[in-house]
Amino acid sequence: MAVKAKGQPPSGYEPKVAEWKRREVKELKELMDEYENVGLVDLEGIPAPQLQEIRAKLRERDTIIRMSRNTLMRIALEEKLDERPELEPLLDYIEGPVAFIFTNLDPFKLYKLLEESKASAPAKPGDIAPEDIVVPEGPTPFEPGPIVSELQQAGLPAQIQDGKVVITKDTVLVKEGEEIDEKTAEILKKLEIEPMEVGVDIVAIVAEGTLFERDDLAIDFDEYEDMAKEAAQHAFNLSINAAIPTAETADVIVAKAHTEALNLAVNAGVPVPDETVMGCILAKAHGEMLALAGAIAEVDEEALDEELLEMVSRSAEAAERKEKEEEEEEEAEEEEAEEEEEEEEEEAAAGLGALFG
Repeated sequence: MAVKAKGQPPSGYEPKVAEWKRREVKELKELMDEYENVGLVDLEGIPAPQLQEIRAKLRERDTIIRMSRNTLMRIALEEKLDERPELEPLLDYIEGPVAFIFTNLDPFKLYKLLEESKASAPAKPGDIAPEDIVVPEGPTPFEPGPIVSELQQAGLPAQIQDGKVVITKDTVLVKEGEEIDEKTAEILKKLEIEPMEVGVDIVAIVAEGTLFERDDLAIDFDEYEDMAKEAAQHAFNLSINAAIPTAETADVIVAKAHTEALNLAVNAGVPVPDETVMGCILAKAHGEMLALAGAIAEVDEEALDEELLEMVSRSAEAAERKEKEEEEEEEAEEEEAEEEEEEEEEEAAAGLGALFG
């Protein structure tokens, strides 16, 4: 008869699993059925009140953050892989204080929503500065006292001015990437400077079969919008200049071709049965004739008959009038600009007078 090793469970033995664990795994799997996109978020260092507020905002956008034990999260994922094999990469990210996030939102929109929900928070000893922490120049909320030496010992140019403790110039107290020590954290708290950003960060998310990490989603939408507009403009210009008609450019291409044909006909002096073309050709010829006559008149007026001399004279007078009108218009614009500047200066002076009595 085989001897059973001491402490070994009997054959066919199945460890008893708490009912709440079974229920938890079942609910996680149901959420994976309900939502298209499944991911993991980092909850480290988020105060409970703020986390509750973020979860409430996300629920309004049909997005669920579900916290559970990492072991149960793994089990739920593994049991779901037959139906949703694309979720398998998420298993590599279940470590530390993470939670599931279930959503039907586009992952880029979700990332933006989570970033917008972040808030500033006081620094704690051991925190790493996310960027240069600058104490701005100006008055502080402190009355003169021992705080002055505390600020100075921390490296801040503090002085007493008009009965107030003042920082005399903008000062970088902690550089980006440096650790914030206990003394600095205390000074920042007293100065009511909250340099840390607290919120939910995406660790990884699977959407439409593709795995996205946080860095994949951190794009500048304004920059991409500008790039798209620039590309659209280049495509528009190419379509016009290469005469490749599209629904958006056909009218412009036809108008451009008409203008170019008109210019060609006028400059080449090709008479065609078109009122516009003939009018432009005659106007061009008339202008050239007057210019030539004017040049001849400067050398020898007697070379021209009276009618032509009168036409040259009228043309010259019209040109002078136009030049004078343009000069007067330019002067009027300059005067208007000067008056506006004077009015602004008077308003500023009146404002200062009201401020200082």
